[in-house]
Amino acid sequence: MSAQQISAPPDMAARKKITLTDLRRKKEQGQPITMLTAYDYPTAKAMDEAGLDVILVGDSLGMVVLGYPNTLQVTMEDMLHHCRAVARGAQAALLVGDMPFMSYQVSIQEAVRNAGRFLQEGGMEAVKLEGGRERAETIRAIVTAGIPVMGHLGLTPQSIHQLGGFRPQGRRAEEARRLLEDAFALQDAGCFSLVLESVPSQLATIITQQLEIPTIGIGAGVGCDGQVLVTHDLLGLFDRFTPRFVKQYAQLYPLMQAAFAQYIAEVQARAFPSREHSLEMSEEEWHSFLQHIQSLSAHRWAETAVE
Repeated sequence: MSAQQISAPPDMAARKKITLTDLRRKKEQGQPITMLTAYDYPTAKAMDEAGLDVILVGDSLGMVVLGYPNTLQVTMEDMLHHCRAVARGAQAALLVGDMPFMSYQVSIQEAVRNAGRFLQEGGMEAVKLEGGRERAETIRAIVTAGIPVMGHLGLTPQSIHQLGGFRPQGRRAEEARRLLEDAFALQDAGCFSLVLESVPSQLATIITQQLEIPTIGIGAGVGCDGQVLVTHDLLGLFDRFTPRFVKQYAQLYPLMQAAFAQYIAEVQARAFPSREHSLEMSEEEWHSFLQHIQSLSAHRWAETAVE
């Protein structure tokens, strides 16, 4: 990618905080919403400075950061730890924290409490949770507590065992009707936005047109109000697999491997650190130090001779 193809980042001093109202206005005006995942301070800072609308601290960190086979082992403490790091890095983007598996399924009371922790302890401004009509009552309670909720339909990674793996959803007419009904249920429950993952583009477009709230697509076509990707997929950092719907804007994993290999080789050859990477004393201070060492050595030799 050439420098001419990369637009200049916005002036952070002039950039205002993104709010739920801004997202709704973008939908009304047909302006696409941009969203990516982040799990650490420097990534969040770079995204914020680039002008991203929404940063999601996704439970995908279980796979791309912690090395788990799926998202099911991610805990509240894992999420809060990474949320705090992201919150320190971003100033303007809307911050959304992913509620992990079993943090909202046990009871409505526990779901509200855990959602509140994302705001109180994690520095987030909203939460995201998976599921359709069966989550409506929980979402309504969380929203009533003053916590904005983003919904998530289609391929819901926390339900992969029930779904039979990471499989597209909504390809059959009956599944598509149920997804549309679920979307209305989540909107009625108070969701401010909705992620549609791995569903047919025609279905995602219809849902987007029918809803008043913005939709954010991931593998759901261009008809959604916005798009989201897992950043490690976008950057080519995750080496295990790449979903079909991902566009890699960079391939950093082989670059990292090459850099690490070069570092190892230079250390082993004593080529690093070179003089330019080393700290030196002035000639005067070094000469003074050597004189001290010489006098100290002479004194110790004398003491040894007396003994």
